[in-house]
Amino acid sequence: MNESIKESVLMRVKILVLSNMYPSVKALSFGIFVKNQVEALKKRNLDVDVIAIDDARMGLRFALPKYSKWLLKNIMRMLKAGTSYHIIHAHYIFPTGMVGLWYKKLFKAKLIVTAHGGDIDRMARKSQRLFTYTRKVLEHADHIIAVGEQLKEDIVRDFSIEPCKVSVLNMGVNRELFYPIDQKLAVRRLGLNPSKKHILFVGNIIKDKGLRELFSAFQILSASDRELELHLIGHHKEPVFYEELAVQASQMGSDRIHFYPVQSQAQLACWMSACDLFVLPSYMEGFGLVALEAMSCGTPVVATAVGGLKYLIGEENGLLVPPKNSEALAEAMAHVLNDSEVYTNLVKNGLKLAECYSEHKLIDSLINLYKQTRSETMNHDD
Repeated sequence: MNESIKESVLMRVKILVLSNMYPSVKALSFGIFVKNQVEALKKRNLDVDVIAIDDARMGLRFALPKYSKWLLKNIMRMLKAGTSYHIIHAHYIFPTGMVGLWYKKLFKAKLIVTAHGGDIDRMARKSQRLFTYTRKVLEHADHIIAVGEQLKEDIVRDFSIEPCKVSVLNMGVNRELFYPIDQKLAVRRLGLNPSKKHILFVGNIIKDKGLRELFSAFQILSASDRELELHLIGHHKEPVFYEELAVQASQMGSDRIHFYPVQSQAQLACWMSACDLFVLPSYMEGFGLVALEAMSCGTPVVATAVGGLKYLIGEENGLLVPPKNSEALAEAMAHVLNDSEVYTNLVKNGLKLAECYSEHKLIDSLINLYKQTRSETMNHDD
């Protein structure tokens, strides 16, 4: 099928996006990357509907069977209204991918699933039953998207999936939102102390983000440099752990470590431009989009060599350290903050990398995957 026919075919295709994460007024960052992708697809005139959880607390209130029934109820409501779909794109393998699989079997739709990391690294490992469900979705999906190279390797190895069935395609950075702002202006907007050096972390306040190590590294640096401040932005998903960190922060100096609630993407871009260094010391990351967003704002990055981060970050655009190693983390942070040549090169090369991963370019790849998937159906029907 030639390209012009593929294009016209896609314009007639109805796509349903299923996600167990989607932002709302109360949870600004909850699955924002899914919403950004959906909006980018709609800007390209694709017919896309969404069924998603937009309440970060729902996962705590609803057992998985009830959650799946909730999704199915919404799908049936759309069907009764006369809406049917050619392609189901499920974000996260389970439980949303399982709901997508039911739809595929009932209505002969094509199923594309995106694995984001936690669904493979954590959810699937919680029990043999969940592992089996995950493998079933992966086996029966028409195509799998992994947001990072390491994630693809894990899917292929651990679930015996053919490599040709898995594409590596991350969510991309929105460069219309994440771009460099004059640092002095950004510092002034946020009311930060212009005489200090500011270090930033953005993400869920949980153990697996390596925050114990970040605090230890910050303490090491602070022993010789009292002009540092650490800012942490994110949802307190583990309240007990957050309280532990808050006590430690108080002991280290309440004027030097600061916690903030979830921010809008525009606010995050301002924070990233204002700060001198972005640190992501995670134990695992499917891709590490937030690190790329920091680079896109002209902020150098220090991160751990895990998951997608070890493929994303190289010597020229950021510094990688082993996970769970406070001393190595502190050394890398000091190297960036104290060597102006290293700092300048990381900023320059980080901006180049961000352009390579721009949302617009990656949406092209996703649309091509939709075209290929739909045209295979048409060819089969022929």
